[in-house]
Amino acid sequence: MKIVSFKICPFVQRVTALLEAKNIPYEIDFISLSDKPQWFLDISPSGQVPVLITDGGKALFESDAIVEYIEEAFPALQPNITLEEKATNRAWSYLASKNYLVQCSAQRSPNAEVLAERSKKLDQAFDKIEGQLGGTAYFGGETVGMVDVAWLPLLHRANIIERKSCHDFIGDRPKLKKWQKQLLETKLAEQSVSCDFEDRFVDFYLSDQTYLGRGSAINSGCFSENCATDACC
Repeated sequence: MKIVSFKICPFVQRVTALLEAKNIPYEIDFISLSDKPQWFLDISPSGQVPVLITDGGKALFESDAIVEYIEEAFPALQPNITLEEKATNRAWSYLASKNYLVQCSAQRSPNAEVLAERSKKLDQAFDKIEGQLGGTAYFGGETVGMVDVAWLPLLHRANIIERKSCHDFIGDRPKLKKWQKQLLETKLAEQSVSCDFEDRFVDFYLSDQTYLGRGSAINSGCFSENCATDACC
C-alpha cells in the first residue's frame, strides 16, 4: 500500500504510526500542499492528506476512515476488547485528532497573548485525558492501542517544542507526562515520520515569525536542565 503525505502533517503521522505499530509495510509519496499534483486531486475529494492507496488500488481519504480500515483489515492492536471499549477508544481518539489543528495554530502564534488564547482548547483536551489516564503504561493497558496512536502526534510535537523552545504545552499533568514518555520510548514517533521531519517542523513552527521561534520563552526565564542545549539556551 502507499500513503500520500505532507511531511509535517499530524493526520498523516497518525496513519503511519498505526502502520508501524502493526509492522505493516508501506510506501510513502510526499507532495507539496502548495502545489498539489493533479493525480492527487483526482483521488482526494477533499484535496487533503493523508490518502491511502490500498494493495487493490482503492484510494481512501480522511484519516479517521483510513485508521479504521487499517485496524479492521489487519490484526487488531487490541483484539480482545469489547464493542463498548472500541467505541470509547474511537471517542478518545477523536478528541485527539480534532485538536491537531488546534495545536498547529498555537505553535504558530505570533505573540504571547495569541499563544495563551490558542492554547485554551488544547489545555482542555489535555486536562480531559489527564483525568482519564490510569496506572498502566499505555491508555488501555500494557500494550499500544488505537488511542495511543491517535495522541502520539500531539505528544510528539509537544516534546519537540519543549526541547527546542522550552515552552511546555503539557505543563503540570504528571500522568500525561508519563504517558508521553512511554509513547516516545516506543520509537513510533521517529519511525512514523520522514528522516528530516524535525528540521522541517522546526523551520515552520519555530521560525522567527512565531513567538516560540523568537525565543521569547527562554528570555522570560526558562533555564531548566531540559533546556540546556545549543538549540534552546
